[in-house]
This record gives sequence, structure tokens and C-alpha cells, in this order.
Amino acid sequence: MTVNITHENAVAVVTVDNPPVNALSQALRQGLIEAVAELDADAAVKAVVLICAGRTFIAGADVNEFGKPPQPPHLPDVVTTIAAAKKPWVAAIHGSALGGGLEVALGCAYRVAVASASLGLPEVKLGIIPGAGGTVRLPRLIGPAAAVDLVTGGSPVGAKKAHALGLVDAIIDGDLRAGGIAFANDSAGKPVPQPISGRAVPAVEAGFWEGAEKAVAAKTKREVAPLRAFASVRNASETDFASAMAFERETFLELRGSEQAAALRHVFFAERAAPRPPELAGVAPRDMRSAAVIGGGTMGVGIAAALRDAGLPVILIERDAPAVERGLANIRAIFDGSVKRGRITQTVADDRLSGVTGSDDYGLLADTDLVIEAVFEDIAVKRAVFEKLSAVCRPDAVLATNTSYLDPTAISEGVSHPERFLGLHFFSPAHIMKLLEIVPTEETTPEVLATGFALARLLGKIPVRAGICDGFIGNRILKVTRAQAERLLLSGATPSAVDAAMRAFGLPMGPFEAQDLGGLDIAAFQRKAARERGEAPFAPVAERLCAIARFGQKSGGGWYDYTPGDRAPKPSETAAAIITEEAAGRPQRLWDEASIADAIILPMVNEATRILEERVALRSGDIDLVKIHGYGFPRWRGGPMHYAEARGLAEVVAVLDQLAAEGLADAPCDGLRQTVQTGGFAAIAG
Repeated sequence: MTVNITHENAVAVVTVDNPPVNALSQALRQGLIEAVAELDADAAVKAVVLICAGRTFIAGADVNEFGKPPQPPHLPDVVTTIAAAKKPWVAAIHGSALGGGLEVALGCAYRVAVASASLGLPEVKLGIIPGAGGTVRLPRLIGPAAAVDLVTGGSPVGAKKAHALGLVDAIIDGDLRAGGIAFANDSAGKPVPQPISGRAVPAVEAGFWEGAEKAVAAKTKREVAPLRAFASVRNASETDFASAMAFERETFLELRGSEQAAALRHVFFAERAAPRPPELAGVAPRDMRSAAVIGGGTMGVGIAAALRDAGLPVILIERDAPAVERGLANIRAIFDGSVKRGRITQTVADDRLSGVTGSDDYGLLADTDLVIEAVFEDIAVKRAVFEKLSAVCRPDAVLATNTSYLDPTAISEGVSHPERFLGLHFFSPAHIMKLLEIVPTEETTPEVLATGFALARLLGKIPVRAGICDGFIGNRILKVTRAQAERLLLSGATPSAVDAAMRAFGLPMGPFEAQDLGGLDIAAFQRKAARERGEAPFAPVAERLCAIARFGQKSGGGWYDYTPGDRAPKPSETAAAIITEEAAGRPQRLWDEASIADAIILPMVNEATRILEERVALRSGDIDLVKIHGYGFPRWRGGPMHYAEARGLAEVVAVLDQLAAEGLADAPCDGLRQTVQTGGFAAIAG
């Protein structure tokens, strides 16, 4: 049974038990409606406590029903039934009350929670809005301003903040069930509060709605759901309850079938599957009770901070005592920054820093479970590190190299017990960025690969297995992005036009802004290595900019000019002159934003298809996760592979054929042409 009823004298306890997260399945919805009817008819019951078994309160909709026709009873009817119950219901919340779970709690007369609980309406993150009264009841309960923040942002709030907002009536210390029953007993002798549906929405200041709408629009850019959620909250604040419910439901149903909702559902399921790939089913990872990081530079200290955030003790190894002190100071700066931003307390920061041991003595690593090398991207330097690690570490210690381009197999030459070696590509800053590319060699054992995925779960990162090639998944596609951006310049576009088009597409910044921020010298170093391998990377303008030391913001100029103390890019006459010289004799054309985006995004899809064909990536959804979490591809477009399928693969191939005919892109690969017949990328990945 998903719903069980027990009795504690005059209090009935309705327990939801639908593992693993008490999702609102059809059986659960039906069970709640039947529980209301049964308890309404029981004269001995004075109040009802709604509580959940397992690790959480009702955490939202049943993902197994996503994309399927909804079956009655529908959630709005469930919430309405609870709200109309003859006996007061008390929602006793632990874990997370999210989405439909919070809407069920809003149907109750009261809400109590343990201090560790969280409550929220994350529907906008799936491209929809609450559909069972969330946008209608919330402003009547906590006021329009707080409702706008909660509904349009989609992020949950902790129980203590929820209590301060009036969303929770009491915080329960100790046992939740006993506390909920005590609260219900106490409430049974008091007048039942007015149902939320009958309450007036508190008045707002003049201009509130206009200002709030601008703020939401500024945060969400081209996402549809947050502004539609805002409109529903505003409508609920300016009309009667029944009309507001109808407006919300109509909006919910409209958005549920939208392209953005489909894209965000795709990302949701890809993220859900990523930490436990099917090829590692049943494979146990090695224990990780301690860790070490070799290298105290930007990447090394970020990795060390991430490991400490996850609770692992960390040894930081550097080449000498001054370098050790610099590394420890940089880790301290990371934790100090978190304190200043209010993310952690000073006590927590001190504890995390105390768990880092700095040294130049590799001998301290004799009993360490996991060692991550994060030194300069030079194969000789990295090999020297692993020669030392092979001499001092246990044979079963996992050894990992953090590299963004180099071949982990080549790095591992000479490593003792190479089966315990793998590549890990962290993204900078490593303590913040969510993506982790996990790169096994041919000798890496499944349990060591599983350890990489377990590490990602421990660090709260999105893991993606990548095969070995130059740049793995993400940076290999990035090379195409950069090459295409330069082809645009040589055929009539400007850096500012290209960047503006990509921002309009949904990226946080364009390719030239990004290069100026990160430094043009980084890509130049990678191109040099590629030429040494016999490759011929395409970057005629970037090479000339680097030749005159225009490396971006750090040098005062790159693709754009910068004034001291000002990061705002300004058109550069120097860059424009070089572009003009390199474009001489090439056909020129007029570019609009849509065609610029096509000339960059669709060649990315073409390269990604090759990556699938070569088994560098095992699933198209993995490529989408890499581009979203590592490179800022708009989440609401679902990643480049989902975007291509949603747009239509026949159209993608046709546009690429036209670009190729003009010399502006590679022709579609065979695998991409085949997807037009197969209907998608699944056949390649399979």
C-alpha cells in the first residue's frame, strides 16, 4: 500500500510509502483521496497528520509518468480534496517537499517540518509552472514578493526560512511523527484557520509588478517558464481563486507540451542517469577515505577545496616549501570567499582548512586512497610526478591525472599497476564547475572507472565517461567552435556580431569574449602541440593576435581592446585590420543572428556525431551534459544533440551541406546523414 492509516487516539496518521522519493504516482494520488473520504467519515478522528516514510516527504511528480497522458485523479483534485477535508490535516515534512509535494502540503491546514527539511516549487527548471495551485495558494499564504521569488527561481528554501516566511507553521525538534501528532492534538482544540483559498493576497507597493517582471526577465533571458510563472502569480494576486486556478492550469498544460519543457526533461533524465551508467551496473568502486592533490596551482587548489567540501582529508603536495605555502593560501582564499558570500560559516571554513595538509614530501602519500595529479599540461612533467607516485603509493591506490587535452595513456607510461590509473578532466574553477569528464585508458579496470564515478557523486558533479582523443568530448567540440567563429570573420562577420548572435542563442558569452577571458595563449599552446602531431589547426587570425602578444584581457587586448580596470570589451582596430587582411580574396556575405548560430552550432553537432561514431562518447545525452555543464550551452535547448533532433536532422544536414558548398564548414559526416533515416542519434550510440 502506498498510503497507510494508523491512529494515535483522536489523531489519524496518514503515512505515504512510495519509495524511493514518495513521488506522486497515480496510486498515491488515489490513495490520498480515499484517505480523506475514510477519515472524514470517522467520528473518532479530530485531526490528521500526513507524513512520509523513507528519506523524504513527497518530492514531486512521478518521473515515470513524464510525457505520458495523465491518469485521474489529477493532482489539483487531490489538493482540493485535502483542502476541503472536514478534519484539519497537518503536513509533517522531512527531506524535501518539492513541486507537487509542496502543493499537497499547501492543501493541508498546517505545515510543520524538521529543521533540515527544504521546500520549493522547481517546476520552472523543467520548463513548466506549478499546476496544482502552487502559484495561486502561495501568494495568499506568504505574500506576492516571496511567492514570486520561490516560484520563478525554482530553488528550494530551508525549513527555517520557510518558517520565517509563514510557509511552515512550526519547526519540530526531535521525532517528527511525535511532534506532528502533538501539534495536531494541540490544533484540534482550536479554530481551524481559514483555508488558503479564501484568503486575500496582501497588497503590494505601486510599481512592484513591473519591477519584479523586469528582474525575472533579466535573470532568465530567453527561458519561457519563469515569466509565465510570474504571470500566474500576478494573475492569482489580482483575481479570485477559481479564476486563478483555471489560469494556472491552462498555462501548465500549454507549457507541458512545449519545446523548452521537452528539452529540460531530456536534460533532467540525462543528469539522473549520468552518475550510474549502465555499463558499470554491479561494479563496486574502491574505498575513498583519503585523497591527495599534486600541484597547488589554480586547478589543484580548486580540486583540493572540492575534496574538502565533500569531507575527505586532503594532502597537498608541491615542489618546495614556498610553493606549499602559496597553495595553502590559495585554498584558504577559496574558503574565505565562501564565508564572505554567506555559503558557509567561519567555523566550517576553519574545519575544512584544518583538513588540508601541505607538504613537499611524497612519502606522506604511502597510505592515501586517491591521488589526483594537477600540474602543468606538459607530458614530461606529469610523467615525472607519476614516477614518484608509483614508488610511494599503495598498489591499490587510485592514481588520476587531471588533463584537458593530453593522452592519459601516454601519461601513464611507466606507472606501476596501470590498471588503477585514469584521467579526470575537472573544469575550472574545480570547486564550482559541475562537469567531470572521466577518461579511462585501455588498462583501467571497471572498478577504478566506477571509483571515478563514485568520486563525482561524492563531489556533487555530473560525470561523463570520455574516450581518449585530443580534447576528449568537450574541448574537441570547442576546437570546432573556435574554427567556425574564425570562418565567420573571414566571410564578413565581426567579433561583436558573432558574440551577440551566440548570446542571443542562449550562451552566457560569445566565443571571442570567452577567448579573451580565458586567454588566447591557452589555445595557441594546444595548436602548437597539434601541429607537432602533424595536424593543421585553423586559426589564422588568432595566430596573428598571439604573435603580437594580444592574449586577451590579461594583456589589455585580444579580439577586443580593454582599458585598465575595465573588463568591458571594445572593438579593436588592430584585430579588425588583421581580419581584413586575412579575409582578402575570400567571398563575403551578410550574416544575421540565426545564420551565425547555424554556422557555429551545426558544425558542433557534426563533430559530436563523429565523437559518437568513434565511441569517444557512449550516449548523445552525455555530449549534451558536457556542453551544458562545461561550456554554457543553454540548458533550455537541451544540449546540441537534443537541439538538432528537435529542430529536425534533415534540416540540419541540409544547412550543413549549404555551408560546406560555400567553404564555411565540413560536410555532414556519414553518421549524421544516417540519422535522417534512423530518426535520431540512438542508433549510432547503440
